[in-house]
Amino acid sequence: MSESIDIRTLDATLDDLVKRLLDARDETGRWQGRLSSSALSTAAAAFALAKVDPEKYRALTDGGLRWLAEHQNTDGGWGDTIRSASNISTTLLCWSAFSIVERSNTFSHTIEQAQSWIAAEAGSLEPAALAAALDARYGQDRSFSAPILTMCALAGRLGEGRQAWRYVRPLPFELAALPRRFFAAMRLPVVSYALPALIAIGQAGFHHHRPRNPLMRMIRAMARKRTLRVLEAVQPDNGGFLEAAPLTAFVAMSLAGSGEKDNPVVTEAARFLVDSVRADGSWPIDTNLATWVTTLSINALAAGDKGLDDGRRRKPREYLLATQYKTVHPYTLAAPGGWAWTNLPGAVPDADDTAGALIALRNLSEADERTTQAASAGIEWLLGLQNGDGGIPTFCRGWTNLPFDRSAPDITAHALGAFASWLDRLPGPIRKRTEQGMHRAVAYLESAQRPDGSWVPLWFGNDAANGQENPVYGTARVLLGLNQLTGQGVGLIRRGCEYLFSACNGDGGWGGASGVASSVEETALATDVLAQTALRGYDNDLTERCRQAAGSGARWLCERMEAPGGIEPTPIGLYFASLWYYEALYPLVFAVSALSRVRRLLDSPGP
Repeated sequence: MSESIDIRTLDATLDDLVKRLLDARDETGRWQGRLSSSALSTAAAAFALAKVDPEKYRALTDGGLRWLAEHQNTDGGWGDTIRSASNISTTLLCWSAFSIVERSNTFSHTIEQAQSWIAAEAGSLEPAALAAALDARYGQDRSFSAPILTMCALAGRLGEGRQAWRYVRPLPFELAALPRRFFAAMRLPVVSYALPALIAIGQAGFHHHRPRNPLMRMIRAMARKRTLRVLEAVQPDNGGFLEAAPLTAFVAMSLAGSGEKDNPVVTEAARFLVDSVRADGSWPIDTNLATWVTTLSINALAAGDKGLDDGRRRKPREYLLATQYKTVHPYTLAAPGGWAWTNLPGAVPDADDTAGALIALRNLSEADERTTQAASAGIEWLLGLQNGDGGIPTFCRGWTNLPFDRSAPDITAHALGAFASWLDRLPGPIRKRTEQGMHRAVAYLESAQRPDGSWVPLWFGNDAANGQENPVYGTARVLLGLNQLTGQGVGLIRRGCEYLFSACNGDGGWGGASGVASSVEETALATDVLAQTALRGYDNDLTERCRQAAGSGARWLCERMEAPGGIEPTPIGLYFASLWYYEALYPLVFAVSALSRVRRLLDSPGP
């Protein structure tokens, strides 16, 4: 591998990246990062504020529309980020947002360009064609198709009056009046995080297009006030559902468009949207991923034992201990013990962030009593989430069969890494349950591995890859987890490495899949796990192949870092409802971890 990478170049690049990463912390010792601005969020937020009070919020809505016009793609559509290809969902929402000012002709060219793109994509601008295009994208999952069509209907894009609403399939909002312990059995047509949308959008549909069945009309009429109280009860203190501008905006516009402008939920939602707008007039998809990027940063620095002296450990450790949920979550009813992606009130605990926090705490601490108790609670939380197939879902065990509620390989492997990092410190009974859970998780990962050796992640993708999947990310994340085990999953690891070897581009880097252009994020992830696998030393042949591939990846990263814009982020992240995003810290964090691991590999004896 020494022929693949110059050690002095590696050291200089790594030192520079570590300094940049440490400099990105805030005064609390954590990392907040910066999520990409979102055309979808901006369209939904501007439109919602216009529905609530067009005069009061005119400056914000005008600013949002200007930002959209300035960032329209050359083909006339919009993508989820300014670096994303146009898609039907975002473009429909942006087109609907411009209905606010359509009569003024201020953005007439922008609107005409959007209409041309939509007509070419959907076949026409007829409401039936638009609804069919969304059905083709989302299928039976109405978590996002229903909000999009609701905004289109409120904007007059689906026709006038009652007829417009026949394209918005009704959501059974009345079910929200039932105890939530029954939701998993009812197999709702929305995922677990979409309860606010179920209520608000369902009520909008009922207001504008009442069912013909008199019994259903009566049931839904009786459920309106009670479900509004449920919505008010689950709304966070800052007004933002899941810290997400799109979800919060959909709730606000649906209620405001249904005669509920003065409802306190609408007032608080509008306050959140006002508070979360950026100086350039745009909105991000979420306020921040502070806990997620903090744990990623800590764990990346730990890969090379860089930057984590005692003085730098205390603040992030205290942050993580303080942000663990100590009570049942009022929204998802999740048990105590988990972590969310941010410390802000709209977030909810999830498996990926809980696993990341557990690993970070182990990297930050000598496992004193306080930290061990927190870790035990986190481990039990993850075990309680484990599905019957042995895999780990994101939020809720067994809610639905929709994608964001099913077991996921990347999340399961992340949990495996968390289990392994704390196994030697757990009390006897919890340790035994954890060992059993780990065996079940490995069995799930074996069943989820594809014939080519890859795994596909849930929360990450690549727009240029087949099916917009990201098997390079998924495989790297699973291998990182499996490499933490002793004597388990070695066959899975070999096949996963074979996939990464086959997916490597001629330039020595990786994209999201074979043949996709190399990016910093994906190259770093593949390089990191191949270096880690080489350090494990499973056998001489695999070790040598991993060393060579990791060296090539490290060389690609060092060369890229020297180029202008070398650490520009790529939109590989998938948010709720498969919305693309990029995070400014991802390329920096992943590159630090990868080059740190390669540096350790250079110091280790070869096979």
